[in-house]
Amino acid sequence: MDSSSINIQHLVEKYLKDYNIKHEIIEIDPDFADTAAFCEKYNYPVENSGNTIIVASKKEPKSFVACLVLASYKLDVNKTVRKLMEVSKVSFASAEDTKNLTGMMIGGVTIFGLPDNLTIYLDDKLFQLDYLIVGSGSRSTKVKINPEELKKIPNSIVISDLSY
Repeated sequence: MDSSSINIQHLVEKYLKDYNIKHEIIEIDPDFADTAAFCEKYNYPVENSGNTIIVASKKEPKSFVACLVLASYKLDVNKTVRKLMEVSKVSFASAEDTKNLTGMMIGGVTIFGLPDNLTIYLDDKLFQLDYLIVGSGSRSTKVKINPEELKKIPNSIVISDLSY
């Protein structure tokens, strides 16, 4: 694990503690960090996995939001997210923008420890589950939580129809 991964992991652990978010850390083989591979290797249903996606406006100055949706659904970028951002065009943030904004690499972005000024949209479908597995900011661990714990995240808003 490189030093930036260790720093992100410490940031995420501090964030979880500071906001009193009850959680379990699951140690994993980094080769199986991608959602489908993780679920197959560690026998977790994909329906209980969430992905954090950074979305950017197309026009300068760019604005960004983070969205957490179930891995078994698709983020409604062009309808719901675009309307929420009040812009004419949006896209998934580039790897470079994601790294600069979050300090995390695409594929390892977590909902925990994002910048304070970043709005976070939580899909309402998340709250139908008894537990949720999300990234930890590192490819060597995952975070297991009760979805209700997500409501402790500052700047987070629960949104209906964020995914389909």
